[in-house]
Amino acid sequence: MTSSAGEFISVHTGDEHPGVGTVLISRPPTNALTRQAYRELAAAAAEVGSRDDIAAVVLFGGHEIFSAGDDVPELRTLSDREADRGAAVRHDAIEAVAAIPKPTVAAITGYALGSGLTLALAADWRIGGDNVKVGATEILAGLIPGGGGMARLARSIGISRTKDLVYSGRFVDAREALALGLLDEMVAPDHVYDSAVAWAQRFVAGPQEALAAAKAVIDGTFEKGKGARSKSIADERRRYVEVFAASQADLETG
Repeated sequence: MTSSAGEFISVHTGDEHPGVGTVLISRPPTNALTRQAYRELAAAAAEVGSRDDIAAVVLFGGHEIFSAGDDVPELRTLSDREADRGAAVRHDAIEAVAAIPKPTVAAITGYALGSGLTLALAADWRIGGDNVKVGATEILAGLIPGGGGMARLARSIGISRTKDLVYSGRFVDAREALALGLLDEMVAPDHVYDSAVAWAQRFVAGPQEALAAAKAVIDGTFEKGKGARSKSIADERRRYVEVFAASQADLETG
């Protein structure tokens, strides 16, 4: 049963999994994320966060692919000012997902690349098929991760490993992703969504206010002071737009 739907992002609930809401990304063939998709993602995060009939949330891109990240052809049509605004929209959407006051799990199939990986890292738990590939691949397009992607990577796997992934843009297979901490569970490809639902169902009957409070405190222990955090976000956006402008110039002169 579909509860609500945008063009690319929809919220689903059903009697077979009471208390579990699924935020589904559906933009075939790669679930590439556009500014509209990010806006719909932020709206879906707000919806599942406020609904009393949803106690835990699954982020899912379907059975083929989680998300290949930003829609690079769309990015190439933007001016520097539009890219700056797009970076803000991306950041707001990722933060909205991270701020859902309920247990969240990313069910990862196929690929989670670039901003797709950043989105998965915004969830509390990540379950992937044993055939998945993940990576901070923005450098392959001459860009850097946005949406707080580098900070989330560093929090998950440490600074040195983050630099390795961001500098190289290399694809990481499921076993390495599990060892690094990019995945929390690895299952057979056909079992990804069901395993994510099973994880979410563990918390449906739990004390919702206490779970929300625990999540806020745990996440808060890794945050910088408000001023430093705001400065870091602004610096990421500034550097992203500088790199974006340079990459555009390279394409025009190349």
